[in-house]
Amino acid sequence: MNLVYLGSGEFGVPCLDALKASGHDLCLVATQPANPAGRGRQPHPTAVAQWADAHGVAFVETENVNSPQVAQKIVACRPEVIVVIAFGQKVGKELVALPPKGAINVHASLLPKYRGAAPINWAILRRETHTGISIITLADKIDAGDILAQSQTTIGPQETAGELHDRLAQSVAPLLLLEVLASLEAGAATYTKQNDAEATFAPKLRKPDGFLDFNEPAQVLARKIRGFWPWPGATASYTSEQTQKSTRVVLALAEAVPSSGAAPLPVGTFDRERTVVCGEGRLTIQKIKPAGSGLMSLHAFINGWHLQPGDRLTKIEEETSMGPGPTTRG
Repeated sequence: MNLVYLGSGEFGVPCLDALKASGHDLCLVATQPANPAGRGRQPHPTAVAQWADAHGVAFVETENVNSPQVAQKIVACRPEVIVVIAFGQKVGKELVALPPKGAINVHASLLPKYRGAAPINWAILRRETHTGISIITLADKIDAGDILAQSQTTIGPQETAGELHDRLAQSVAPLLLLEVLASLEAGAATYTKQNDAEATFAPKLRKPDGFLDFNEPAQVLARKIRGFWPWPGATASYTSEQTQKSTRVVLALAEAVPSSGAAPLPVGTFDRERTVVCGEGRLTIQKIKPAGSGLMSLHAFINGWHLQPGDRLTKIEEETSMGPGPTTRG
């Protein structure tokens, strides 16, 4: 079939690989414009733009896919299906109605759960044990279209949002997308309406969402650490008791353990076992990333930063910490 692809984020790249390798004709790709990134704030094309350029597929970068200029390019392709994945723009009714076999969206949750921009993160934050991929028709209401197919997978007990993102993108979404396209081509697709009463939402995350408060229970913090890696990052300020120097750190993986029988310490303090005291229980940090350094084990951090009992992690205040963050995820 003749296809047009609308997408920006990394999540859709394995699906593009699958489409390219299939018998379908990928006529055009539309994606968001390049954004400033890195220390030099140079324009950085989206992952999808980079893929299209590398594979010789025609593409257009646009702030508005519904503009007459871009819409004309899409119409000229005469697509039988429009595929939308992690695009970041609302597709207008005229484009949705254009392809005879429909406009479809690949979404990283078991809809109607977790409609919105950050379904993978929120599934972990909300203690879900399963998630998956849903392929739906585009609708005027966000992520509320008819379900064409779903595939379920278990969330690992130590799986981070980044790991789950990559697993869904690489192992689940491409196969399901090809199955749905085959059913649409054969005229054998089934359409199941979502139950709006069961809908939950996954709003876009901001950098300050990752600022950890150690008054919270260790179990909650451990989920946040997994759910916020790599973006927005579960972030705190580490202060050495001996030098009083502070370093911003991102916790990438930690495990909740029960409180010790020792005398209570202020929350956020490292105890004799190098675990962090929380409002309830303690955190054993497994992976940590200090500002300006790479991801490392707690053992490497202890050696490099001379961590001692009495050192502490404190919450970063939002009003002093705003600023642009990375855009590594779709």
